[in-house]
Amino acid sequence: GMEKVVACPYERPDAVYSLICFPWAGSGASHFAQWGSLFSSATEVSSVCLPGRESREEEPFAKDMTDVVNEITSVLLKKLQEKPFAFFGHSFGSYVSFAVALHLKEKYELEPIHLFLSAAPTLNSEAFVYLKSAHKKTEEDILAFLEITGGRPSEVLQNEDSKKYLLNVLREDSRVLRTWSFEMADGNIPFSCDITCFNGSEDQQAHDLEAWHDLTSGDTSFYKLPGDHFYLLEPSNEILLIKHTTRHIENAGL
Repeated sequence: GMEKVVACPYERPDAVYSLICFPWAGSGASHFAQWGSLFSSATEVSSVCLPGRESREEEPFAKDMTDVVNEITSVLLKKLQEKPFAFFGHSFGSYVSFAVALHLKEKYELEPIHLFLSAAPTLNSEAFVYLKSAHKKTEEDILAFLEITGGRPSEVLQNEDSKKYLLNVLREDSRVLRTWSFEMADGNIPFSCDITCFNGSEDQQAHDLEAWHDLTSGDTSFYKLPGDHFYLLEPSNEILLIKHTTRHIENAGL
């Protein structure tokens, strides 16, 4: 089931590092799967696809975060045990990547060499609370929210079927977040790897990033790039992201 859960069109069996990407709410593996062609031969890029979208459209949606984490871990575990790996998540994908990283640490004592969290307000922020409750919101409310974040491609929303499909997937992703909570035990810092937070300078939700700092004993760095919540779709920003990500991964591996 590896190909079903994780897309890796640019396989590099001899790569030194694995980068696993986790997409934003409502989307599948396709955007990040293409990153494989943009990285050097030292890094192999894979992108996660949750059930209910793209090649998995016929499958029932995940019931909760535990299902999501268990499925991703079961297909990736062997790969992650073989070579150093990093995670890159955008928005909803950041929370999934964080939940998977926690599970790997607790159960297998495996840790990413770097966590890249993009457009991800921390777990006690208003924006995160909104994401967890989106499944209860009206269609108008969700569309207004997409308008604010820049996550509303007009061609999708002009087509009634596409719009219905997108809203349905967004609601399901919100349900997954609702089932997940993270409480940090006193004095128990979950990670020792470095964390890098990226966000768009115009992102309406881009506050409360600093608290990620408390979740690792490693370094935490913050970068603002021009644009809104979906700043990373801008080709010039993508180039910068890939440069930064490559540098951090290769430095972590030294």
